[in-house]
Amino acid sequence: MANKREVIGVVVRDKLDKGVIVAVERRVRDNVYGKIRRRTTRFMAHDETGSLKVGDRVAMVESRPLSRRKRFVVVRIVERARVV
Repeated sequence: MANKREVIGVVVRDKLDKGVIVAVERRVRDNVYGKIRRRTTRFMAHDETGSLKVGDRVAMVESRPLSRRKRFVVVRIVERARVV
């Protein structure tokens, strides 16, 4: 898995059976004004354990297509969500 893309994002939905929705934020420069803008992309990722909760920061890598929209697999938990 050396040439697979790894991205870090935050779990925003954990209602799937063996999957989660992860929001990945990136910063892009506006073409006209040059201002830095935040862009968010939501990916569906495979979570075999089912232990992830909303707010967890996770790292995931590209994989073969696991379903129609699921193309990533969660490899590790970077940071657990804070309990308030």
